[in-house]
Amino acid sequence: MTNDEFRLEVQDLIQQIMGAKTESFSELAEIADLNLTEDFVGVDLSGEDLSGDDLSGVDLRGANLNETDLSDADLSLANLSGADLSLGDLSGANLISANLSRAELISADLIGADLSGANLSGANLSGANLSKANLISTNLVSANLSSADLSSADLSGTDLRGAKLISAKLIGAKLIGVNLIRANLVAAKLMNANLSSAQLSGANLSRADLRNANLSRANVQKARFGYNVGLSDEMKLDLLRRGAIFEDSTLITP
Repeated sequence: MTNDEFRLEVQDLIQQIMGAKTESFSELAEIADLNLTEDFVGVDLSGEDLSGDDLSGVDLRGANLNETDLSDADLSLANLSGADLSLGDLSGANLISANLSRAELISADLIGADLSGANLSGANLSGANLSKANLISTNLVSANLSSADLSSADLSGTDLRGAKLISAKLIGAKLIGVNLIRANLVAAKLMNANLSSAQLSGANLSRADLRNANLSRANVQKARFGYNVGLSDEMKLDLLRRGAIFEDSTLITP
C-alpha cells in the first residue's frame, strides 16, 4: 500500500467513526476493524466513558483505565492483568471469571459488581468500595484490601490466603468457608460477619471488631487474636481450646 492509499484509508476510517451513530467502544472498535481480544493491550483509556459497553473477553492487559467509567459494563472473561483501574467506576460491572491479577484498583468503585470466579491474585484494592459485591469463589491470594469496604459482600468460598485486610470493613459480609490462612486482618471490622467454616489458621485478627461475628466451625489454629471488641471470656476460652493465640488474655489453654 502506498502512502497516499494509506492516508486515504485512514481518512475514510476517521469519517466512518465520526459519523457513527454510537458511542459504544465495542461498536466503534468493530467499525475500525479492531479485534477486542488482541488489539488493546496497553491501551490508554483513562477517563473514558465505557459504561454499559460489551467488553467481554477483551484483552486489556497493562491498560491505563485510571478514572474510567466502566459502570454496568460487561467485562466477563476479560484479561485486565496488570491494568490500572484506580479510581475507576466499576459499579454493577460484570467481571465474572475476569483476569485482574496484579491489577491496580486503588479506591475503585466496585459496588454491586459481580467478580465471582475472577482472578484478583496480587491485585491492589486498597481503599476500594466492594460493598454488596459478588466475590464467590474469587481468587484474592496475596491481594491488598487494606481499608477496603466489603460490607455485605459475598465472599463465600473465596481464596484470601496471605491477603492484606488491615482496617478493612467487612460488616455483614458472608465469609463462609473462605480461605484466610495467614491473612492480615488487623483492626478489621467484622461485625455481623459470617466466618463459619472459614480457614483462619495463622491469620492475624488483633484489634479486629468481632461483635456478633459467627466463628462456628472455623479453623483458628495459630490464629492471633488480641484487644478485640465483641469477644467474651467464654468465647475467648472456646477459641483458645481450638488453637487460637490471644496476645491480651490471661486465660490459658486447659
